[in-house]
Amino acid sequence: MKFVTRTHWGARTPRNGHTTVARNKGVKVHYLGAPYSAGDHSTCAAYMRKVQNSHMDGNGWADFAYNLAVCPHGYVFDGRGRNAQNAANGNTTLNRDHFAVLAFVGSSGHTKPTDAQVQGLKDAISYLRSHGAGADIKGHRDGYATACPGPALYELVKSGALEPGKPKPSKPEPSKGYAPFPGAAWFKKNPNSPLVTAMGRRLLAEGCTTYAEGPGPRWTDADRQSYAKWQRKLGFTGSDADGWPGKSSWDKLRVPKV
Repeated sequence: MKFVTRTHWGARTPRNGHTTVARNKGVKVHYLGAPYSAGDHSTCAAYMRKVQNSHMDGNGWADFAYNLAVCPHGYVFDGRGRNAQNAANGNTTLNRDHFAVLAFVGSSGHTKPTDAQVQGLKDAISYLRSHGAGADIKGHRDGYATACPGPALYELVKSGALEPGKPKPSKPEPSKGYAPFPGAAWFKKNPNSPLVTAMGRRLLAEGCTTYAEGPGPRWTDADRQSYAKWQRKLGFTGSDADGWPGKSSWDKLRVPKV
């Protein structure tokens, strides 16, 4: 975890001591709820001070409202800190039941967390769990009438993507699709191509083979005889099952692109 202490971000001294919460139900995730444009990491400490000043001078609160905050670069800033009752969830009971983690995500501008920020949120949740937070990962709107933490963050909350230790879902490899029919004349030129190998492997998979050693890239009589078996398997007869590929039988064979 890339942790930034209150000293390092230049936090003000709280007006009074925080109420201690030894154990609770878990963590609630928040966003800024205002326009925010992400800058270099050098701007993040100043933004923490700006939010703290707003909370203390504008709202009259004792300190920065949240236990922790996570900037777009994945750094976890110490706010009220671990085991402190926060002032962010809506009322005293809600503030005791869940710790609060703020993500630097705005209602416009920077509206979707970066990958580094998602990891920072996981780090923050894991850190709070190691100091008494329960298993809950919820949004501010859960139990309180608000749009917070915004659509992008709330989707992560609902999907379980903020669970510490859970890897980021990998995107499935896009399908290469099937090779288009190269034309009957192409095969009659005795091609030497990976496409012939791919075709032969599909014929093997369909049980249509006269190969002695397996398919290779050069078109041979074994390919033609194997393809004729495929044509007969499809119900073709006579000259329609002469082993020279046609578009109809080729499309049904589903040869992968190479």
